[in-house]
Amino acid sequence: MKNVELIGTKRKINGTTAAKDVRRNKQVPCVLYGGKDVLHFSVGERELSKIVHSPDAFSVSLDIDGEKRTALLHDKQFQPLTDAVIHADFLETIAGRDSRVTMTVRLKGQSAGVRKGGKLTQPLRKLRVKGNPADLPEIIEVDITALELGESIHVRDIKVKGMTMLEKPNDVVASVKMPKKVEAAAETAAAAAPAAGAAAPAAAAEKKAEPAKK
Repeated sequence: MKNVELIGTKRKINGTTAAKDVRRNKQVPCVLYGGKDVLHFSVGERELSKIVHSPDAFSVSLDIDGEKRTALLHDKQFQPLTDAVIHADFLETIAGRDSRVTMTVRLKGQSAGVRKGGKLTQPLRKLRVKGNPADLPEIIEVDITALELGESIHVRDIKVKGMTMLEKPNDVVASVKMPKKVEAAAETAAAAAPAAGAAAPAAAAEKKAEPAKK
């Protein structure tokens, strides 16, 4: 997992009014949990956005008024109209202790089923996992090259050393299915084939039953 540094400033006054004052100065109110105490601080809006809007997971080295902490971005809130970050929660990481984190799933390769006309779907684009932050990757890559028509990749199929999946094992991450229009056309053709086959013997029998002309 990549490491990124953020420099923050402790906040002595908390509450809605104080948070608005922080945001007016292009800072984002933040809270650090999970360690020996709960720490309220603020960081630069621009610097935090680089982490928040990235699909990768980061180990964050916090320098809050000279006090060093290591953490993971746990949650964030956005301004509905501008999509600006207005609050962030960090979870402090402790050496030797597993942490829970949500990671992005990136599909790699072109599916064999897609090459045959199938449609690829990805119901799960993020996975909740647990592991030592030092051992976790920035992103979960899943190779779909061998994925055939009608096949799926489930959570239980994804194996990453040092990582425990927290989602349900049977949840589908990616699958390849025949497009509905093509599937419906194939079913219609299959249903029509027996009817056509039955009509031919009937016509032959009717012709055989006709009396010979004198």
